[in-house]
Amino acid sequence: MAYILAADDDEMLGEVIRRRLSESGHYVTMCGDGAELLARLSEGLPDLILLDQVMPKRSGMEVLITLKRDPLLVSIPVVMLTACKAPADVLAALRAGAADYITKPFIPDELALRVDGLLLRRQADLLPGEELRRRPASVAIH
Repeated sequence: MAYILAADDDEMLGEVIRRRLSESGHYVTMCGDGAELLARLSEGLPDLILLDQVMPKRSGMEVLITLKRDPLLVSIPVVMLTACKAPADVLAALRAGAADYITKPFIPDELALRVDGLLLRRQADLLPGEELRRRPASVAIH
């Protein structure tokens, strides 16, 4: 069980993401854009972040670059979940530090398996006694 923070401006797709990852036992908070996701980081750090590339206010790439420049946030795995399929977009995101890149349309079960795999690897990298974060007390389940 992990705390996942996700941003996608498509509410229906956000609900699919939230529901499928919740079925895997994770706490998921959906945001409508990159600026909201960055603001939510003050409520508690997630174990993994999902980002759409094309969003209002702050693009997924802008958010990814911001996260990877911050020493407190750099270790959080970021998965790009986007309709941008151009090889240049994929390579730019991976070079900027994305842990994975999934293009839309996507298979919800595949998303859950990839997220679980990243979280397992992250758990293996933690020091003895450390655990993946649970939902921060101040974050409501959406």
